[in-house]
Amino acid sequence: MPAQTPTDAMVTDLVADATAAPSMHNAQPWRFRYGRGSGTLDLRADFERRLPQADPANRALHVGCGAALLNLRVSAAHHGLTAATTLLPEPADPVLLASVRLSARPADDGALGGDSGGGSDAVSAGDSGAVSGAVSGAVSGGPGGTGLQALYPAIAKRHTSRYPFDEQPVPDDVRARLVAAARAEGAELVFLAEPHLETVLDLIRDAEGYDRGDPAREAEQEHWARFSKTDAPVDGIPDYAFGPRDATERATNRDFAGGRPMPGRARVRFERNPQLALLTTADDRPADWLRAGQALERVLLAATLEEVSTSFANQPMEWPDLRWVLRDPVHGSGNPQMIIRLGYGPTGPRTPRRALEQVLTFEP
Repeated sequence: MPAQTPTDAMVTDLVADATAAPSMHNAQPWRFRYGRGSGTLDLRADFERRLPQADPANRALHVGCGAALLNLRVSAAHHGLTAATTLLPEPADPVLLASVRLSARPADDGALGGDSGGGSDAVSAGDSGAVSGAVSGAVSGGPGGTGLQALYPAIAKRHTSRYPFDEQPVPDDVRARLVAAARAEGAELVFLAEPHLETVLDLIRDAEGYDRGDPAREAEQEHWARFSKTDAPVDGIPDYAFGPRDATERATNRDFAGGRPMPGRARVRFERNPQLALLTTADDRPADWLRAGQALERVLLAATLEEVSTSFANQPMEWPDLRWVLRDPVHGSGNPQMIIRLGYGPTGPRTPRRALEQVLTFEP
């Protein structure tokens, strides 16, 4: 007997979970289209929500959509579905980023807690016929090393934290599980150590200076800042999520307040020794950016289950002359895609999301 296709209500739940993913400036550059007859959910780029100044090649847009795709796969596993995923299925259509064939998992399928279709994450012939490095099956060893289904509770709990973390180091075993989470999606995660760490911290501050000296980039960032007393935000970064200012002016977080005064905003000291990890991919094409996004979100969800808070320090990624210097000059390889700040501290508030009717359509 053929497997039943998901109901509209179930697809709506999957997309609600997908859209909880992070994206640059919380622009939410995605749309979803579900074909009832085929049981296929398409992930499409919303290029009207791109950031042409900071992300002219749409690399970060693809990373954000990849993060949403990982959440979708996690949600599918939670709902007892297989999610056979193909990246860039139509090379002539750059808007179509991924197609996910949804079907009920057979009752005798022993993959509960596994990746539920992650191993069928193939890349179209338009991307040189390569097959993704996604690894099917669970990686054992603790919350961060579980399969997709076990990550589901973290979707609602994961928030970007622009608050200070304490100086407690993330333990080696937790780091190892986060590295395994990235590798399960075909990416590498490296925790930075001296002297490379100090070089990257300098690059983050250099990029902040570049941004402040570029009026077009400043205007673009201001466009996505939301002030809750005057706005009713459904996207962007609301003022309650800006976090405090760093009293030493050395924090790695992007400051969405820019140069605008915010009366009553606290000035506090951030951690003296930020714990940063660099996410890289072997190549640097749109399919790799989508894999990086899936790896990123898998790492973030695994970190959330480990009670590790996270934020981003991606400013150098947005300047080509700085991005390539991010690699370790001695042992570095791969293409830098994200800089993740990790530690123990406040989890950060939930930021707004667009209504599902704005991002999800159904077709016969």
